[in-house]
Amino acid sequence: MIEKKIQHKEETNVILAGWLPQGQSESVIKEYLDELAFLAETAGAKEVKRFYQRLPHPDSKTFLGSGKLEEIKNYIQSHQIDMVIFDDELTGSQLLNIEKVLNRPVIDRSDLILDIFASRAKTAQAKVQVELAQYQYILPRLKGMWKHLERQGGGIGSRGPGETEIETDRRIIKDKISLLRKRLAAFDKQAFTQRKERGEFIRVSFVGYTNVGKSTLMRFLSKTDSFVENKLFATLDTTTRKVVFDRTPFLLSDTVGFIRKLPHHLVESFKSTLDEVREADILLHVVDISHPKYEEQIAVVKNTLHELKADDKPTLFIFNKMDLYEKETYDEWLEPEVKIDLQKQLEKYWNNETQNNCIFVSATEKMNVDELRIMILDKVREMYGIRYPYKDIFYE
Repeated sequence: MIEKKIQHKEETNVILAGWLPQGQSESVIKEYLDELAFLAETAGAKEVKRFYQRLPHPDSKTFLGSGKLEEIKNYIQSHQIDMVIFDDELTGSQLLNIEKVLNRPVIDRSDLILDIFASRAKTAQAKVQVELAQYQYILPRLKGMWKHLERQGGGIGSRGPGETEIETDRRIIKDKISLLRKRLAAFDKQAFTQRKERGEFIRVSFVGYTNVGKSTLMRFLSKTDSFVENKLFATLDTTTRKVVFDRTPFLLSDTVGFIRKLPHHLVESFKSTLDEVREADILLHVVDISHPKYEEQIAVVKNTLHELKADDKPTLFIFNKMDLYEKETYDEWLEPEVKIDLQKQLEKYWNNETQNNCIFVSATEKMNVDELRIMILDKVREMYGIRYPYKDIFYE
């Protein structure tokens, strides 16, 4: 388990640090650190200061270079700073070198995301998935970040001749990873059986960047009390509900949100949860259109779906939070006719991009939600027709 957690006290003051490749605009690093700040806030930390360094590539020893580290160290000495969070993954040696200079705990983006997942995991499966990802994160960094992990098991004969403590801990972690994978395999088998028992229902699954409103839409469409919170990764466990629109039943699932630089070992650990996406018949790709970089978020989700081999499914794009988009995009003095014209241009552009498979809604304001129901129902009935061409679509 990772030792350098965000301290869940009243206030953990943190510095955010990032690397900007040469040739990229400063707006890029601002966006990245904005998201890192949101992650830190979700974990219970407060951003105090940001530092970034423009380099051709990260320094192999200190990531940002010795000069920038000295600058951060000087700031720490004159301010109350509890931790430094880096926006990119650090190697074990980089972690060790940076902590020696700064004399403060240091974590990277992957470690921070793992901490959030650990605090959000509620079910036994989610807890095992997170624990597996944590050990997979620790293993290649053990030499650099080692602080003698607690021994689990052991006893006479458990330690080989001449074996160092770090080698022992490495072996303990590998054994733990093997055990956790076996436990996940049992969960996978159980989940597969449950999905098989769902019979011939069409499966519809929400996908999207984290915090775009999937759970809000899920709660509204399925009339259930899905957990909704304005924080990243509010949903870890897949929630599946039977839904009936106009006497046509189908299964609707909410899944964990995707994010830029989602740790690979985390994706691997959550493969069983993401099976719901892979086995879905229809995807509902929810987009927070009020986000200034929503197009980049769309690209992140598409890339993740490609990694999951789920990017070839019929997809309906749901551009959510139109109420916030209008507030942030249109000035109060803007003529109504101009506003309508701008929205028509926006809709025309995305209708062309999605082959008319999109809709603009506001889940909180119930804007266009009836139209959304109709579009989902049409797609579900179309899929039933494809799946069962020689029998009528069944109704309840």
